[in-house]
Amino acid sequence: MDMLFIKGKYKSALEVLIEMKNQDVKFSRDTYVLAFAVCYKLNSPESFRICTTLREEALLKGDVLSRRASCFAVALALSQNQVAKAVSIFSQIMKPESIICTNLNVMIHIQSNAPTTLIEILRDATEGNLSRFVKRHEFSEEVLAKVREKVKDVPVLLARFDEIYGKLHVNGQVTTYTLDALLCHTPRDRKSHTVLLNKRTVSRRTLQPLSQSLWAE
Repeated sequence: MDMLFIKGKYKSALEVLIEMKNQDVKFSRDTYVLAFAVCYKLNSPESFRICTTLREEALLKGDVLSRRASCFAVALALSQNQVAKAVSIFSQIMKPESIICTNLNVMIHIQSNAPTTLIEILRDATEGNLSRFVKRHEFSEEVLAKVREKVKDVPVLLARFDEIYGKLHVNGQVTTYTLDALLCHTPRDRKSHTVLLNKRTVSRRTLQPLSQSLWAE
């Protein structure tokens, strides 16, 4: 199923997933990540239903879902305009400080029509401890563009956004990666550099298949 995902054959990967489920194959943490990623990529009401069902069954069985798996579930819920579900899943993520969680949180507030809160989130990110020893919140340029679109009709908020946007760039807190790219990237090393999942099949850091190193987060 992992190679099908890497090759972009998401429907075929879903068929394998369903067959595994029908045969009562026990899902590992890794399998859940891949399953939710497949559902996210398909982005349909059916894949959302499957993802939701798998997640609920996993929680009932006491299975531990990784942060990466939950992020795919949140992103899928947002893509299907199921904001309440996205909020519910996001609220259960332990340690939501990753760049993916940061941007998903912004997207949740965009789709929740909370422009004032959006500005506060971005402002707090620029006013926190900016020591090079402290990890900074980093925002996708794509996501920031959506924030600007949300506040553009409110002059006061737009002015505040433009000011904060400039500070984020000065502080190096803006990435050109889209949210989709961030979700489907895997760490190259312990630093913040990332590599595209579908560009290589072997991780330079671990010399293992990317289908294994994807689960690292």
